[in-house]
Amino acid sequence: MERVQPMHKGKRVVLEGGSIDVNGKGTLLTTRECLLSDVQVRNPGFTQQDYEEIFAKYLGISNVIWLESGIVGDDTHGHVDDITRFVNADTIVTVVEKDKASDNYALLKQNLNILKKSRDQNGRQLNIVELPMPRPVVFEEQVLPASYANFLIANDMVLVPTFNDPSDRIALSILAELFPKREVVGIHAVDLVWGLGTIHCMSQQIPA
Repeated sequence: MERVQPMHKGKRVVLEGGSIDVNGKGTLLTTRECLLSDVQVRNPGFTQQDYEEIFAKYLGISNVIWLESGIVGDDTHGHVDDITRFVNADTIVTVVEKDKASDNYALLKQNLNILKKSRDQNGRQLNIVELPMPRPVVFEEQVLPASYANFLIANDMVLVPTFNDPSDRIALSILAELFPKREVVGIHAVDLVWGLGTIHCMSQQIPA
């Protein structure tokens, strides 16, 4: 098979799979923290316009929804696959934090507000479904990026990380309703998240 190496302004483009999520119709989700902040810079000098040109050229994207930040503890600094995902062409799930004392509360609320104002590639409003956050998972005084949004959509099922938390069943129930034709399977991910990622981070779907 032909190998495609994305290039822009004479530079090789660096883009991890977890930094974007798409609806397959022309709309892409990402975060400013991941691609545009001064921390862990992937492509020095690239602007928002540069990325949108790259997405259009190589992924057929006509509409980019820029969220602000990822969750606390995410060593990638803003991968969108830990916070907000498409479940179909016009429906998005996004994690929210109910505990106002949590460092995630304000940043996830900001992302939610952006999503509520966003539109798809045809200018239509998107369906936004909220997922809970589990209680903080801490290892050696480090907060780990535990999130139910880091699920993997497979052919006949959806694999969802769980954390021995009361919100596990709530998240699984929400996703089961959103994926009526797939079996939703919870996978205990406390050991996995010690590696700073879970199901989606350690895998990648392959289009049919």
